[in-house]
Amino acid sequence: MSVTIDIAGVRPERIAVVPSPLAELGMALHALSEPGHHPGLQGWVTGATARLDPHLADRMCEADFLWRTTFSDLFMPYAGIHGGTALPCGTLAEELDQLDKLSDEQFVDAALEFTCALPYSTPPLDVLADAELRRRALELAAARGPQQLRFSQRLLADPPRIRFWLRQFLQDCDEAFFADAWARLRHQLTADARHKTELMRHKGLGDALAAVSPAVSLDEAGRIVVDKLRQGHCVVGDGGLLLVPTSLGWPHLSVLHRHGWQPVLHYPVGSPEPAAPPSIEQLTLRMTALSHPMRMQLCRNLARSTYTTGELAQIHTMTAPEISRHLSVLKKAGLITTRRRGRYVLYQLDAAAVARLGSDFLEALLR
Repeated sequence: MSVTIDIAGVRPERIAVVPSPLAELGMALHALSEPGHHPGLQGWVTGATARLDPHLADRMCEADFLWRTTFSDLFMPYAGIHGGTALPCGTLAEELDQLDKLSDEQFVDAALEFTCALPYSTPPLDVLADAELRRRALELAAARGPQQLRFSQRLLADPPRIRFWLRQFLQDCDEAFFADAWARLRHQLTADARHKTELMRHKGLGDALAAVSPAVSLDEAGRIVVDKLRQGHCVVGDGGLLLVPTSLGWPHLSVLHRHGWQPVLHYPVGSPEPAAPPSIEQLTLRMTALSHPMRMQLCRNLARSTYTTGELAQIHTMTAPEISRHLSVLKKAGLITTRRRGRYVLYQLDAAAVARLGSDFLEALLR
């Protein structure tokens, strides 16, 4: 499986490698919320968490589904600006101004993507104008708990208010912990972007992509192929393509391919040491559980968010009993955890347990 980006006919000058402070702030929030995904950042996470104001920490939980379970496109607003050629800016304030340029429909569609499983690679549906879509979005949000339901209700009722809240929250995060991190990281990211740009200019896009990640390649048909445990496709068309490096993001290799937005390949720079291996007994049990391709796909879903059996059945067009049997095998192997919320049972990957299988497998799931 893979995500492909069709760049046939795209002029070289329309492909840019540019760091993004807002994208890096999104990865900082993700690392603080999901430290198990980033064992190499343990020291930074511990230090930043210790200095975090309790009020800001509480606010961080209000909408953490935008960065905790995966990475919201709202952290790359330049990709959604009309024309498809906007670039990341040099400062966080400038990129927050770009976020303000998105329409309410774009903002809500991107904000509800992960909490409510709205369509991604097809033309967006106007959830603000369609009562049935609003009802379905809130129903799905309710399955993920009262906090996400409350946020989704406020978002649908008053998008400008939530947009103001998010901008103020991100500015406060910058003052609290991100400005210092960005002052340190931007030089590394700028140097990497310059290196990839020189590779592209002198050796071609194929060599530049190979330097981005072994999981990224350029095929003979003029498509960028990103090896991931998911399917996706987009066409650059008349716009451009962005490559955005991240220092805090390893092992996540993300592809923004939202319909109508400029495609973005968000790639990690550097990597930590491999994880410690599991015991032989656990390795045998867990690798047997993962020998089925469907269970690997379920692990990918559960690495990013909690899901109910019914949601997974809908995503994979299978029956709930079939999904339940696969989940039972994964749970017996100690690879997933469960918790009950009302009448729902939520499943999630145990990232620490998977890390003990080896960093290669965890990186593939989180890619």
